[in-house]
Amino acid sequence: MSSWANTGTRDLHLDLRESIVPGTRGVRDVLLTALRDAVRSGRLGVGTVLPPSRTLASDLGISRNTVADAYAELVAEGWLASRQGAGTWVVNPGRPQFPARPRGTGATPTHNLMPGSPDVSAFPRSAWLASARRALDAAPTEALRMGDPRGRPELRAALAEYLSRARGVHLSADNVVICAGTRHAIELLARVFGPSARIAVEAYGLFLFRDCLTAAGAQTVPIGIDEMGAVVAGLDQVDVAAALLTPAHHYPHGVPLHPSRRSAVIDWAQRTGGYVLEDDYDGEFRYDRQPVGALQSLAPDRVLYLGSPSKSLSPVLRLGWMVVPDELLDAVLAAAGGQQWYVDALTQLTMAEFIRNGNYDKHIRRQRASYQRRRAVLVERLRQAAPALEVSGVPAGLHLLLKLPAGTEHEVLQRAGDAGVALEGLSRARHPHASPHVERPDGIVVNFGTPAEHAFAAAVDALVAIIRTTLEPRR
Repeated sequence: MSSWANTGTRDLHLDLRESIVPGTRGVRDVLLTALRDAVRSGRLGVGTVLPPSRTLASDLGISRNTVADAYAELVAEGWLASRQGAGTWVVNPGRPQFPARPRGTGATPTHNLMPGSPDVSAFPRSAWLASARRALDAAPTEALRMGDPRGRPELRAALAEYLSRARGVHLSADNVVICAGTRHAIELLARVFGPSARIAVEAYGLFLFRDCLTAAGAQTVPIGIDEMGAVVAGLDQVDVAAALLTPAHHYPHGVPLHPSRRSAVIDWAQRTGGYVLEDDYDGEFRYDRQPVGALQSLAPDRVLYLGSPSKSLSPVLRLGWMVVPDELLDAVLAAAGGQQWYVDALTQLTMAEFIRNGNYDKHIRRQRASYQRRRAVLVERLRQAAPALEVSGVPAGLHLLLKLPAGTEHEVLQRAGDAGVALEGLSRARHPHASPHVERPDGIVVNFGTPAEHAFAAAVDALVAIIRTTLEPRR
């Protein structure tokens, strides 16, 4: 149903068309979803005063307690604020929850510090082109037909050698399944676990993966995050089939999963028959020590390893891989449609040659040195500009999390948008149903890996200016 609520001087439209089925979603959950969507879309902007709970309940034909409970939940989540005598109003921005983008006519930011991409200007074009030529010259005729649903054997063999050597994965080429990136891998696994599956996810994480699990009908169950990584001790109590984790380098907090918790989550999987989905999205990039090895090596029969070159080469390759236990291999291939529909054979052959001839290792080593230097520069500049602010996480990856004073995340994003600096707020990474007890700091996720080398210094200058301008009045 769709309903209008009269706020006194203005009408409020809430999309409640979703049917309320006893035993599934109740009135309160439907109302919560409608209100969150109204804020996310920008229809209810910051400062918008909501109708009193009695008025909204009357207009929608539901109980006042239901509305009051929904308001209280959204206040706890940080979407709304409430004060006796002043009513309830929107405080968490809708559109700025999404990447801050420059205002004006163009969609391209002057300075791009958004997560999701490496420095693509460093893409090794000549080496990639040479690998493509060699791969195509050597390709058998059958490579131009639809083949093994797991992907080209050349790439699976190259990955088996590389992942074993560089990431400590225990595998054979037979267990490698090529897919169109990590999101595609998670979509396939959601089909394997079934539309009613419950999947544990980190309370802060990449919203794209939560969304694709939800779209497949799975229920995502958030688990906490602290300085030791995902809080896995409660997995026994939440009745989940699998847990999606980032053990080497959590996104966005930047911490590795503590060794005791690595052991604990493997113990959980082996005791319960559950699975761990290991997203190793930037595991090659560690700057203070050797990269943490793959969790998969501790229990190859309970951990599905997920990887891609999106952070090492470019996300537009639309290429990824899974290492799948024997027990699930047939189900994964059935979910993929029984043939390799998703990744073209020429890209697979090129990537295989690029790994075999050593160019992939060379590129990663070169970029590791570049990103290590960038991170050190950024951390030092932020320390000088705002010594009281905390930079979260270990020296690793392509991003860092800068924790901000309470109530300043939206202001920083607004100023960034005005200045043409693309950033992402920490709040966007928070699961919408994360426990009220989960820490909810303000912060920004800064991807120091995105800018081209020649643009990095100017991007840091712009970011530092925004931080200084925001914090100076509070000193």
